[in-house]
Amino acid sequence: MTIEAIFTFCNILVLPGWALLILLPRWKWTLGLISAGLIPFVLALVYAWLFAGRLSLMPEGGGFGSLPALMVLFTDPALVTVGWIHYLAFDLFVGCWEVNDSRKQGINHWLVIPCLLLTFLLGPIGLALYFVLRAVKTGNALIYPST
Repeated sequence: MTIEAIFTFCNILVLPGWALLILLPRWKWTLGLISAGLIPFVLALVYAWLFAGRLSLMPEGGGFGSLPALMVLFTDPALVTVGWIHYLAFDLFVGCWEVNDSRKQGINHWLVIPCLLLTFLLGPIGLALYFVLRAVKTGNALIYPST
């Protein structure tokens, strides 16, 4: 399978999870199996397989310790795909958390949908919007209150 095919596969793989989070958030399989479990797990396996396969082929000067070193890594299409899979998996997981948390907090799902769309498209901006929504609706800005 080519890197392009893996990239496309992973992009398509997350779409059912996002659709379920937006359209069927209370369906019994949405949070447990499909969105928070199965899809991120498959992405994690692809991520690990691709990354492990590139360890011995890392571009010279590449690494995670500086921006120039990271840019060297991202000259390799396989490593860019690895990075993109990282985003896909974590953004979907964050979307699952938003849906689960909003349910616990009694926040209307229609208000959460813009947060989910932004989390899907722009990750941290969607999460930040959800934090603001949550603080406004609950009157508490703390995600994990102190004990």
